[in-house]
Amino acid sequence: MVEIIPIDTATLGDRSYVVHDGKVAFVVDPQRDIDRVLAVLEDRGVRLTDVFETHIHNDYVTGGLALAQLTGAAYHVNAADEVSFERSPIQPGHTILVGAMKVRAVATPGHTFTHLAYALDAPDETPAVFTGGSLLFGSTGRPDLLGPANTGELVHAQYASAHRLAEELPDETRVFPTHGFGSFCSATQAEGDSSTIGHEKQANPVLTQPEQEYVDALLAGLDVYPAYYAHMGPANAAGPEEPDLSEPSRADAAELRRRIEAGEWVVDLRNRTAFAAGHVGGTLNFGLDGGFATYLGWLIPWGTPLTVLGATADDVATAQRELIRIGIDRLEAAATGSPGEWTDRELQSYMTADFTDLAQVRHHRPVVVLDVRRTQEWAEGHLEGAVHVPLHELLDRIGDVPDGEVWVHCAAGYRASIAASLLAAAGRQVVPIDDDYAKAAPAGLPIVTPEMTAS
Repeated sequence: MVEIIPIDTATLGDRSYVVHDGKVAFVVDPQRDIDRVLAVLEDRGVRLTDVFETHIHNDYVTGGLALAQLTGAAYHVNAADEVSFERSPIQPGHTILVGAMKVRAVATPGHTFTHLAYALDAPDETPAVFTGGSLLFGSTGRPDLLGPANTGELVHAQYASAHRLAEELPDETRVFPTHGFGSFCSATQAEGDSSTIGHEKQANPVLTQPEQEYVDALLAGLDVYPAYYAHMGPANAAGPEEPDLSEPSRADAAELRRRIEAGEWVVDLRNRTAFAAGHVGGTLNFGLDGGFATYLGWLIPWGTPLTVLGATADDVATAQRELIRIGIDRLEAAATGSPGEWTDRELQSYMTADFTDLAQVRHHRPVVVLDVRRTQEWAEGHLEGAVHVPLHELLDRIGDVPDGEVWVHCAAGYRASIAASLLAAAGRQVVPIDDDYAKAAPAGLPIVTPEMTAS
């Protein structure tokens, strides 16, 4: 009996897969922290013989090469991909036997030019296909990550690839994508937690809409993606080594102060409520309770020395694991405990608020309202009189935020807390709004909509 075991990386919106027949196994698109894969192999008592990559990934550093080297498995990467390491090149149409299982490579360009899907057949088993960043649940992978010059060609290729899978594979074929669970590699987010080719034929726009209608809608819906993506492809083509997850050195209060004053990043991992209540001046808040690695990787000037502050050693270890997945391989230092242990100076704090508080305060005094949501979110509706600086642009545009007390909001509070910490570190008076944007209008705050703008 064949078992397909997903390994979720929810914080990046991706899945890897371990597939075995009780004796031997293969892995598809492993994340950097391969100890999770090794634990599954050990638990099932199976031997890894093959590792398959659907594409050179744009949103994380792969663990494929390190996993193959550690286990002696064959590492299958498209023969057309230009890489700096030894691999077992595979081409569309090639079939690899893994025990009783047959794994066939299918050309599915669109997310990248050399993207492959892998169709799985085994005796007395329902067929399956590992689609990587091609056919997703109710969507497809985005075609713009290789630059605007390639987007037009790739989006049409993505349409053709989805139809190739739908035509070649039986309707009962189970679909196992890598992206689509929150990853910015997906054109939209996944619908449901499982699917089949037959279901996608009925529900996925790429298979239900005419080609140009699909192309136009997909391109119109694309928004920005994290800046660190630019570093992922080159890192994966170079062949990432096994990550170092050993404990970082510990920093005392004096060292933390030196690092902050030197312009390094010292990041507080606690949640936004705790950070607002008391934190070390100059530290930045990227809580582990949100999109920690995505937003830190997006905002940090690449290569900036990074130190983290966590309530526990487990928090530091979690942050370290998240960061190696996007190629931030080593922390400069870390500290654990409470803010009072991280500084010999007075702690800083600021109040938090909700949209009802904002509606009330605007009746009494002028404040700057800063919206740090992405441009697409802003265009769908925003507070009247708000200033818009997307979070990923804020470091370069702090000077665009008008003078005065800044009340900053996003869609739910996490990004606002990051923005507030950046502004506070720059010496600004801030009030992060820890609230759902949907509550702004009921609180009595005027909203500007696209219809109003058009008129």
